[in-house]
Amino acid sequence: MAEVAQTLDVGMEVTGRVKHVGIYGALVDIGTGQDALLHISQLSNGEERRFEEVVPAGSDITAYVYKTRQDGYVALSMEKPPMVPWQSIKQGNTYTGEVIRVENFGVFVDFGAERPGMVHVSEMADGYVKSPSDIASIGQEVEVRVIKKSGRPRQIDLTMKKDQEESMLIEEEAEDEVEVPTSMAQAFRRAMGGSEENEVRNDSKRSPRIDHRSRQEEILARTLRGS
Repeated sequence: MAEVAQTLDVGMEVTGRVKHVGIYGALVDIGTGQDALLHISQLSNGEERRFEEVVPAGSDITAYVYKTRQDGYVALSMEKPPMVPWQSIKQGNTYTGEVIRVENFGVFVDFGAERPGMVHVSEMADGYVKSPSDIASIGQEVEVRVIKKSGRPRQIDLTMKKDQEESMLIEEEAEDEVEVPTSMAQAFRRAMGGSEENEVRNDSKRSPRIDHRSRQEEILARTLRGS
């Protein structure tokens, strides 16, 4: 029933019956054809009772999918997994989070991971920042990018600065918006500049719109002929 287990997403709520309780945890029937493992380390935070008292054999429990494998293995947790799993956090990833703490050395941002990340004061802006409170306040929504992730202790270093490649792209897009005339357009403008005065004198009584259009057609034809 590996196919059934593969339809489960991490964080999904499931119900099942505890079939066996051992030293390392419990085996739970969640209807996939293969018992799921609820490890003893995956009890709710702050739970002081013994494992067998929380999930006695034969009891029905509600848990969350913590991990899955292609062979049908499913690991459970009594704690709802974070919106952003630890494994998915990579250097360069960007997230939107909320500032939950401000210190003199930086701010802590909750972006849905199991613990908040820290933005050092030197990573809060491109220029000099005297105090983190000058840039951010508690409850403020900010965009952050991961610059480092440490496993022991679990620590996430973030930055609020724009990625250099992103900044370069923005600058290039701004430059692309500047109109650069083609060689044809340049020839057209030169021709317009040299003949416009005489033609306006001779045709001053003609409609401006018709006059301008006819001059364009005439000069373009002359430019194409190379004369």
